[in-house]
Amino acid sequence: MRPERLGSGAVIGGCLGLALLALPFADLASSVPQSGAAMLRMLRGFVTPDFSAIEDMGGALASTLAFALAGVAAGAAGGFALAPFWHRRGVRALSTALRSVHELFWALVLMQVLGISPAAGVLAIALPYAGIFAKVFAEQIEEADPRPAQLLPPRTDALSRFLWARLPLVAPAMLSYLLYRVECGLRSSAVLGFIGLPTLGFQLDTFFRQGAYSAAGAIMAIYILLIATLRLWLRPRALALWIGGAALWLAQIAHPPMGGGALWRFVTQDIIPAPLRMGAGAGAFLSWLGNILRHEALPGTLATLIVGQIALALTGMLAFAGFAAVVPRVAGRARPLGHLLLVVLRSFPEYMLAYLFLQLLGPSMLPAILALALHNGAIIAHLLGREAMLLPLRPDAPRGLVLWAWELAPRLSGRFVALCLYRWEIILRETAVMGLLGVATLGFYIDSALAELRVDRVLVLLAGAMAITAGADAVSRAIRRRMRG
Repeated sequence: MRPERLGSGAVIGGCLGLALLALPFADLASSVPQSGAAMLRMLRGFVTPDFSAIEDMGGALASTLAFALAGVAAGAAGGFALAPFWHRRGVRALSTALRSVHELFWALVLMQVLGISPAAGVLAIALPYAGIFAKVFAEQIEEADPRPAQLLPPRTDALSRFLWARLPLVAPAMLSYLLYRVECGLRSSAVLGFIGLPTLGFQLDTFFRQGAYSAAGAIMAIYILLIATLRLWLRPRALALWIGGAALWLAQIAHPPMGGGALWRFVTQDIIPAPLRMGAGAGAFLSWLGNILRHEALPGTLATLIVGQIALALTGMLAFAGFAAVVPRVAGRARPLGHLLLVVLRSFPEYMLAYLFLQLLGPSMLPAILALALHNGAIIAHLLGREAMLLPLRPDAPRGLVLWAWELAPRLSGRFVALCLYRWEIILRETAVMGLLGVATLGFYIDSALAELRVDRVLVLLAGAMAITAGADAVSRAIRRRMRG
């Protein structure tokens, strides 16, 4: 029997219901008694940026660009190589595994082998992006017009069919997506600064620790300008020059030397579960594994799901209300302000926003939830707003909130749910990494294990993070299929 088609209202209701169920288990208390005063000090610093306080702004800016461009280019190359083989289960599994692990987690693991080096930073971006590129490129290839390939002689090999009949059709779309990922790469590159790489995030972290909010405001202003003007300075024809320049810049960055044999020790000792490494047998291994699952993986997973679900519900509410801010017939003269607000919120990565909220609200789940909801809500609102402006309207259509409530919102509800489901996987992936800031998600336990150089425990916990992301992806695809009927 064919399952009943799932409506947008049922999906939205289910999402809100799960968020309400998660609320009693969420730690939302603010532990900073003078958060109002702290916020005023920060705001005063942000509106009076001090560019003179930054000693090496050019170097940090160039490094942020270089890590992003090199990482995205390497990831695109990897994804391009995997995409033609997407029909193979092993390739899809590898792609899922690569993109399920956050760039920060990749960087922390790679540093065990490569040290704090440009190679670790570039690979930390390239590996998850290769999984993302492979999936998107494969979808673009599948959706390409099959007729040119059908006109080729029957004995034409698969590679020739791809290069001469499919690639010319999808190359523009691939290039457009590549340029979009550069914006994401800039966010990833900046965040890598929080764990020691010489990007803008490192400068921001340093100034916040010193309480130099005006200098931090200058960093954030430059960062927003960098993202907002991306389409102006990154032209497709100059992309190769930018990537070559990035490689040259990264090659001259000095970094601490890594001891010889680090890779061999990592492969033959560090990642081997401790009981097996010491020859303790299968019983000791199962006990070791059970202890990690009970005391670290399970509580970390539950916290990740709680934060992610509440953040998803709040994301949806902000996006649904916020897309009106960029539609001229609804927002009127306030549209430029609404557009600017969405640009600022989506420019800052969730991790960076959570770091800011952490300074104001203290350690709890609240900074992570707010950061995730604001960033992802702004992205969905921006995309919905663009689609709303393309909808054909009657000449006598109303304006303002009446148009939003009675025309735009109902017509875009299906697209709204699809975007939220797509961002759900990303929100959970980002939620896990919030543990590096002290929130008790999976990242908290991964960070603790790395601090104790227990890489074997890290791999078990990373497998948990992969399972969460892969599960969210599978549920999301199943819901979308049910919605299509």
